[in-house]
Amino acid sequence: MPVLEARHLRKVFDGFVAVDDVSFAVEPGEVFGLLGPNGAGKSTTMMMLAGLLPPDAGTVLIDGQAFHPRDRALRRTLGVVPQDLAIYPELSARENLEFLGRLYGVRGADLRDRIAEVLERIGLAGRADDRVGDLSGGMKRRLNFGAALLHRPRVLILDEPTVGVDPLSRRELWEIILRLVSDEGLTVLLSTSYLDEAERCQRVAVMHGGKVLAAGPPASVRRLADGRTFLATPPGGEPARILQARLLDDPSVVDAVPEAGRVRLVRADGATGDLDGIETQATSPRFEDGFMVLLNKAGDRKGRAAAPARPAATRDGPAVEVRDLVRRFGAFTAVDHLSFEVRSGEIFGLLGPNGAGKTTTFRMLCGLLPATGGTLRVAGADLRQARASARQRIGYVAQKFSLYGQLSVSENLEFFAGAYGLAGRLRAERIAWAIEEFELTGFARLASGQLPGGYKQRLAMAAALMHQPEILFLDEPTSGADPLARREFWRRITALAQGGVTVIVTTHFMEEAEYCDRVVILDAGRLHAEGTPAEIRALAPARDDREPTMEDAFVAIVEEARRRGDDDRARAA
Repeated sequence: MPVLEARHLRKVFDGFVAVDDVSFAVEPGEVFGLLGPNGAGKSTTMMMLAGLLPPDAGTVLIDGQAFHPRDRALRRTLGVVPQDLAIYPELSARENLEFLGRLYGVRGADLRDRIAEVLERIGLAGRADDRVGDLSGGMKRRLNFGAALLHRPRVLILDEPTVGVDPLSRRELWEIILRLVSDEGLTVLLSTSYLDEAERCQRVAVMHGGKVLAAGPPASVRRLADGRTFLATPPGGEPARILQARLLDDPSVVDAVPEAGRVRLVRADGATGDLDGIETQATSPRFEDGFMVLLNKAGDRKGRAAAPARPAATRDGPAVEVRDLVRRFGAFTAVDHLSFEVRSGEIFGLLGPNGAGKTTTFRMLCGLLPATGGTLRVAGADLRQARASARQRIGYVAQKFSLYGQLSVSENLEFFAGAYGLAGRLRAERIAWAIEEFELTGFARLASGQLPGGYKQRLAMAAALMHQPEILFLDEPTSGADPLARREFWRRITALAQGGVTVIVTTHFMEEAEYCDRVVILDAGRLHAEGTPAEIRALAPARDDREPTMEDAFVAIVEEARRRGDDDRARAA
């Protein structure tokens, strides 16, 4: 008997059908993935399964019994981990678990024992009494996850548990999940925007437009791209992202994405012939290839080409110069003597695990946070002396949506146009350009806080580009975005770079580093590697089964840096 089952679920919000006749069953002891693009209905479905949202039609069954949210016995069967962190930053990890454990009805010695067990299982026993606000993003995710284990549920419902988490922390979370499944027979239902994680599931259901497009083992989705997947070599040393943009405009190509210096592409069903003489080599499909085939059949487009209204200003010297940059918060050093340069017109990646110092560095580069020491020059201006003038030359898209949720799309654009000093005819032209270029016409009067996630990202990008900046800073802009939205985003970035805009970006999707001209890898505020994607990949350990990836190199570099740090601390002690 399935432990958790959805039967013909339906949910409508103000006339919009979010979930439409969705049915699937989760077997005891399996990991089941609920996948799909943003707005497919995944989170709404999971909220109905968790008893947090009543369905308009259909039934949720637990162990074959119809589930009603007021049924406490069945409700205790479930552990729910929401996408947003449901923990309190001012409390310690232990205090959070004590509070949440009492909400679950766990008391006394049983609660103390369970907290100790959970802290050990999630690897936070040594940080139990630390303030949660001081923990890294990965640690917060693990604590959020651990809170759902306090009452010993048999089923875990995880809504994007690894969103915004670096590759090392993702691996740690998955080790915990798979250990719980194997050791305790836990059943897991999860959604994720990292499609390599789908391969860890026994079965998946792919949703689109509120419906289930396909369900079964991951291999059944992967096989949809059999015989249609190739690696294309960019001609004449051309960047892979430029070839990708051309291939995405080809009607015979379903999908294209940079991969290890080449472009991985999926041809349309029945497509034959060469691609303008581009050298290609057949390769084995992966789950993401089949996923993109499914979306293509459902009518989702690949995204159109984009370009800035006019070429950005370029300069002879570096666009950004960082020398011995230091930032301390009390006794804690967040950025430790960091040095690098970013050339005008290039895409530069700032990579590192949670807590590496990336966002702190970004804020200093944007003039939002003063440096403790060192030299910072952005667009030719010394940020320690002329922050206001430098800010006029830069655009910044924050890690979290930071526009005004109560204002409409048009009102936000009006506000930012005024903040950047645009007036009269130029102001009207730039607002009209932003609405058309980012396809926001149908949302112009909608409050920005009500926008779907992908459109919030578009609005944030449009606001950052209103004044046609020389330099664009993007802090984890694709966190939580589905593969289709990420491809559309990177097409825009490629077009901006071709127009002369310098782009500095952070990301936890290591495959996105392949879009960059150069990258640096940070940890604990220090720089540990710098170079082109090919030079960074060359630092990864050799593998017999496949070519090393950027993620292999990232993990190896960070782990080695941490080993050296542990050795230095041991010698000092």
